[in-house]
Amino acid sequence: MATTQMSIGDPVPAFSLPDTDGAEHSAPLDDAPVATVLVVTCNHCPYVIAWNPRLKAVAEDYQPRGVRFLGINANDASRYPADGLERMKQFVRDQAWPYPYLRDETQEVAAALGAEVTPHVFVFDGEQRLAYRGAPDGDHQDPSRDAAWLRGALDAVLAGEAVAEPDTRARGCSVKWRA
Repeated sequence: MATTQMSIGDPVPAFSLPDTDGAEHSAPLDDAPVATVLVVTCNHCPYVIAWNPRLKAVAEDYQPRGVRFLGINANDASRYPADGLERMKQFVRDQAWPYPYLRDETQEVAAALGAEVTPHVFVFDGEQRLAYRGAPDGDHQDPSRDAAWLRGALDAVLAGEAVAEPDTRARGCSVKWRA
């Protein structure tokens, strides 16, 4: 699938995707939150598994401040059954996941975002424009990093400031595009 490379300042791509309960989640929203975090993710990637506790903590810290979080799984479940809807539902239950986990069956949203790996984090500001993209922090194996890059991006957006380092290299497993 051909992906586009979004630039800092680009608007959030329009989408509507179902979560693990079948509820639809859309962007952009007429009543935009102060910030929106989209995490292109999956169930089986070791990078995702390592970063998940930090991503969960960031969501729990920032959702009360009005930040919207959505996880998006676009991996080809026919080739990677661990990323199918039933396993997504199991993950949400087992982890008491704090934000909606969406299924991007067509892979169009991940492609529009320019997602390359899982996890790939995208932060949009209150005007629903891209303010940050990249990794949660600099080392998936070091929990003390505490998703510092994501937290820094959110702090800047919430303060109405530009993100100091708006584009970091995302690290992880490749998005599993359909053949």
